[in-house]
Amino acid sequence: MSIRDNLKRLLAPRHLAFVGGRSMARAFKRCADGGFQGRMWLVNPQHAELDGIPCVASVADLPCGPDAVFIATNRELTLACVAELAARGAGGAICYASGFAETGEAGQALQEQLLQAAGEMALLGPNCYGLLDYLHNVALWPVAHGGKAVEKGVAVLTQSGNFAYNLSMSDRSLPLAYMASVGNQAQLGVAELMDVLLDEPRVTAIGLHLEGLKNVQGFARAAYKALEKGIPVIALKTGVSQIGAELALSHTSSLAGSDALYDSLFERLGVIRVSGPVSFVETLKAAACGHLPAGPSLTGLACSGGDAGLIADYAERNGLTLPALDDGQRSELAQVLPGYANLVNPLDFTTAIWGDRDALEKMLESALRTPADAALLVLDYPAQFTGERKECDLLLELYCECLERHGKRGFVASAFPELLPAHARERLHAHGVPALQGVEDGLAAWGRIAHYRRRREALLAGGEAALALVCPRAWAGSGRLLDEWQSKQALRLFGLPLPEGRLCPPEQALAEARNLGYPLVLKVVSADLPHKTEAGGVALNLKDEAALQVALETMRGNLARHAPGLVFDQVLLERMASAPLAELIVGIKREAGFGLALVIGAGGILVELLKDSCSLLLPTTDQAIHQALLGLRCAPLLTGFRGGPAVDMLALVKAIRAVADYACENAGALLELDVNPLLVNAEGAVAVDALIRLA
Repeated sequence: MSIRDNLKRLLAPRHLAFVGGRSMARAFKRCADGGFQGRMWLVNPQHAELDGIPCVASVADLPCGPDAVFIATNRELTLACVAELAARGAGGAICYASGFAETGEAGQALQEQLLQAAGEMALLGPNCYGLLDYLHNVALWPVAHGGKAVEKGVAVLTQSGNFAYNLSMSDRSLPLAYMASVGNQAQLGVAELMDVLLDEPRVTAIGLHLEGLKNVQGFARAAYKALEKGIPVIALKTGVSQIGAELALSHTSSLAGSDALYDSLFERLGVIRVSGPVSFVETLKAAACGHLPAGPSLTGLACSGGDAGLIADYAERNGLTLPALDDGQRSELAQVLPGYANLVNPLDFTTAIWGDRDALEKMLESALRTPADAALLVLDYPAQFTGERKECDLLLELYCECLERHGKRGFVASAFPELLPAHARERLHAHGVPALQGVEDGLAAWGRIAHYRRRREALLAGGEAALALVCPRAWAGSGRLLDEWQSKQALRLFGLPLPEGRLCPPEQALAEARNLGYPLVLKVVSADLPHKTEAGGVALNLKDEAALQVALETMRGNLARHAPGLVFDQVLLERMASAPLAELIVGIKREAGFGLALVIGAGGILVELLKDSCSLLLPTTDQAIHQALLGLRCAPLLTGFRGGPAVDMLALVKAIRAVADYACENAGALLELDVNPLLVNAEGAVAVDALIRLA
């Protein structure tokens, strides 16, 4: 069997084995108590039984190769056990032990041995907490957990065992189908698990708690598969800070990578990025029922003006629209609600009809007869001792029934997270209605999911997400730098527009200038001087022969002072470009694991000051380049600022495409590329400087 086939066995096991001591005996009992129906064995060579559970002396004594095994021994014994299990034809093993690649070179060597020992057996870890499978009542897990069996739900993959443990214990009623702690990802990583989990129709969304990815190309393929299937992927990415990146490396040997490139990757593939654990859980809950809204319009319901105001504010903040009630709705609601009720969306239906089944039904029937994509009810339960919860239960019952009658998507949010109790959340989830805790977090979560569907359609139509990422191998050396002339000529072959120019020795500059015509730009050309301006190696707007003669002598003196070892034997003469509407920088960034990214931003001398840029992973499309340009803060300069002319956007996109095409064609050797500035105006684009570094 292949690793993928064995992973399927691990994720839907018929039989289980636990290898270890008393902690594994307790894990065995938790699986039995949780309702697992298949055969189970406890393997321990030193005891005939542990806590009343008979022990099998060795893997060799098992009646078959188990589909799923949890190994909780030290790292040396783990190596031997994995080899024995692979020989027996086991499906998959979870390696709890640490002390592998996360500890340095010696641990990395042990991890390589572990990988070889596993062969085609699926291997999760090492240095991981394990796997919780609530679809099959399986807990391959070393400690207690807080989840329970579900018919469908979300799959969460995390590199932190403690995060997984705390998530299972959280009082949020997140319907978990699977939760896996992936640890060092020696063999199975986020990409491989996602790929197989997406074949399980009962998985409605995937949540990722990431420090870093080890297989960016594989992740991109899996995320595109999720996009095609319409399964939202929600990511909480840590390691954003320098210290966080270092912690990721020491924790699970993961390279955090550039956060901007993770943003680019997620944007390209429709992955929803969140900023913290609460937004992670609430967004997963919004997606967990599998019934996604068609768009961002919303009908809001509350029993107080204050809550209605919160709906309005947070809806606007999260790009959710609130369509007005029509005349018929207002007329019907006026017959049910008191005269002081404000008949708008969001609707404050007041406490005057609180607990009145007939009035509540009529109010809901009118309010939910709307073309809005979804409905929201804000509801906070009082404390149990008040005896007033039954009125809230009634409202939830009627709300769920009305949503079903109208075929409407809907959710409930409480103003305060703790005031939506577990029994109410469970009731709502049983009806396929997300129960979100905290109106601010709830509307933010719903906003992410509400925009997912249209974003998905645009990404699938655009085609960029389907392109296989260019990820060349890492390169440790500094490489060699091409001079400006060589760099420009290499890019010209791919269609980058350049000023008309001549390369010549300084003594021939005057003659070449007569053929080229004025005004001119004069530059020294040397791979040893990539930053020419600071050394006085550039002279602009030379209007005649006398100006050129002076510029040559001045440049010779500048270089003698600032770069005394430089040989002044080549200069570049170019026609002076016309004044631009904007200056851009177009570059290529190469990062280990991610490969190549196209960087587009505000250019010229303000690059470092403005820090206005975006990154697109390669290959990309013209449409993606166009959208990236419109997303820059300097975009108004491109589209016609204050009634001024707009740049030739087709020509600009074509020029940037030339840089991207060169990078893809030379991906194996390209280390660095900068075109700065790329001058753009209504007539087109022209690159007036370029730098390329090759391996």
